[in-house]
Amino acid sequence: MDLPALPPHQPPHEAVARASIKVDIMVIGAGQAGLSSAYHLGKLGLRPGRNFIVLDKNGRPGGAWQHRWPSLTLSTVNRVHDLPGMGFSEVVALGESEVRASVAVPDYFAAYEEKFRLPVYRPIVVKVVCERLGRLRVETDREVFSAGGIINATGTWETPQIPSYPGADLFEGRQLHSRDYRTATELAGQHVVVVGSGISALQHLDEISQLTTTSWVTRREPQFRDRSFTPEDGRAAVAIVEDKVRNGLVPGSVVSVTGIPWTPALRAAAARGALRRLPMFSEITAHGVRWPDGTEQRADVILWATGFRSSLDHLAPLQLREDNGGIVMTGRLATEVKKDPRIHLVGYGPSASTIGANRAGAAAARELAVRLGLI
Repeated sequence: MDLPALPPHQPPHEAVARASIKVDIMVIGAGQAGLSSAYHLGKLGLRPGRNFIVLDKNGRPGGAWQHRWPSLTLSTVNRVHDLPGMGFSEVVALGESEVRASVAVPDYFAAYEEKFRLPVYRPIVVKVVCERLGRLRVETDREVFSAGGIINATGTWETPQIPSYPGADLFEGRQLHSRDYRTATELAGQHVVVVGSGISALQHLDEISQLTTTSWVTRREPQFRDRSFTPEDGRAAVAIVEDKVRNGLVPGSVVSVTGIPWTPALRAAAARGALRRLPMFSEITAHGVRWPDGTEQRADVILWATGFRSSLDHLAPLQLREDNGGIVMTGRLATEVKKDPRIHLVGYGPSASTIGANRAGAAAARELAVRLGLI
């Protein structure tokens, strides 16, 4: 679509000196949660490019999906849920199971933005959000905006979580996070220690163990599911995480309370001995890892599949967090920040899953538009 033009790019000191660009609602992030929110704002009658805009740091549509490792295909990824109003199958043939997720999902998002004429500006990086005369001042690497309210949909991809262990700086091998992982082929012939018990960790372990030797290390005993995951299971898991955020606790992931389903690939990995789980090591040495009893494992690579944390650092000046690091959430689907109801977080806590992001986007759009008197 033809978007209203932003002023020409200026050096930071000149951008700050100009008057800010006013908008009623700003959506930050154009992944599943951000696009869903923008769609619902439009359905409420708000004018794209005037009442609301979407800022995206990526140079093209696709959110974090465009950065996923190449071996993640439509046959191995968790289900990609439809965005509201347009099915995934309208863009991508569901029978093409070996299509890369990093290609298929961005194609879908691009078609979605075009179909609903969503006002997405990119690439533009939000640096900081702060209070200014009863509105929210949003400073970016290009312009300065003034927003009545914000729907934050920045996800987690930009903030990988790597736990601190003694000796990490002494390790002479290579340390990677899931965010950096590309293919198992580049690790062939090396011993790889995979750390983590989530779905990504097990996908990495499955692939890598087919080409080289591996050790699998987790803090907790992984929980596998023998039966199929049902909608009731999903609702129960979301309810647990929602209860956490309503009480201001750090949410964790929905997957952490659902367990890992046994798939044919995982059963094959178990059969070849790749799923022999070891407890967490106590330190990292120059040439591997060591456990409290003195046992050592030489390693060439440590792959941290230890998850991500919510990318919310740009909101730090608003002091939304509690002392424990959590944020007290309220609203119908727990998207509204209690300390500042002008801020809604989608893709956070109970809405971190793709289907949860759709529902949260609808709730956040309506609740914020009502609060601001736009509908």
